[in-house]
Amino acid sequence: MAQWYVKELSKLTQVSVQTLHHYDRIGLLKPSVRLTNGYRLYSEKDLLKLQQIIALKFFGFELAKIKLLLCKDVDMIEHFTHQSHFLEEKAKSLIEANQALKNIISDCDRDKSIPWETIIHLIEVYRMMQELEKTWAGKVLSQDELKQYANFMKSLKDRFTDTEKERCEQDWRDIVEEVNASLKIDPTSEQGMALGKRCMDWVNHLYGKTYVGLRNTIWRKGFKGGHVGAEHHLTSESIAWLSDAMNAYHKSRIYGFFEGIGRKPQKILLKQWDELLDDFCGDDINAREEIFDLILKDDQVSEDAKNWVRKYIEKK
Repeated sequence: MAQWYVKELSKLTQVSVQTLHHYDRIGLLKPSVRLTNGYRLYSEKDLLKLQQIIALKFFGFELAKIKLLLCKDVDMIEHFTHQSHFLEEKAKSLIEANQALKNIISDCDRDKSIPWETIIHLIEVYRMMQELEKTWAGKVLSQDELKQYANFMKSLKDRFTDTEKERCEQDWRDIVEEVNASLKIDPTSEQGMALGKRCMDWVNHLYGKTYVGLRNTIWRKGFKGGHVGAEHHLTSESIAWLSDAMNAYHKSRIYGFFEGIGRKPQKILLKQWDELLDDFCGDDINAREEIFDLILKDDQVSEDAKNWVRKYIEKK
């Protein structure tokens, strides 16, 4: 049976001696043969494991993940599938970065200055995406959503001073505290809807008109998906309560709007309806369609109001 000293294995596999020593230190690959004189050798089984490590590194797995994968009772196919999706999104991100660089090159010539502010912004967003990938967001958000999230986080630095940020964070803590103290109250009551409105006002102030779609995605995938909440002292029960309170508030606004049909000029109604949809959904088409669907199925909405909504949908 063949055996190798560390330098011999390094030469055979083209893996540096320093790297093999590192694998030994972290327990990823230890020489399994120990001679009487204390020297250790790598066996054929060790060589096979090293080849597996080389293959997994090629596919982008980190050493900690490789160590886990080489343990027994691990669903390798599931991890491969996840890594495949990760590499696909990563490749897409790199292609976008490359295209952005090409756009900068095409917009500049030797007589123009390089738009360093734009380049720095792109780099900051890219770095933020890398950090976000390590959080819950990296597990549930697509690369496009991560990019939008990174742009949003970057925008906060420009929109809020440190004092405004601290005040905003304190307002959110106050809302969370009141929600947790109101769990025994009907979320669809006047008090519940008032708290739902207070939450929506805070959220709209934070995300603004530009990131309404992202706001909805984070609420749906992050909070209601069970990935965000604990760090804000929100349990699944309090998130469900707050969701009901905000939905009740939304309904009350929609019902109030429908009361104006037949009483207000069509031009004013359309303006108010567009503002209401922008407030609720932004550019999120799926969210708009969901609201339309709920309205048309709601027994509390009059047939006149439903017909008005149908005509609105047809014109759009």
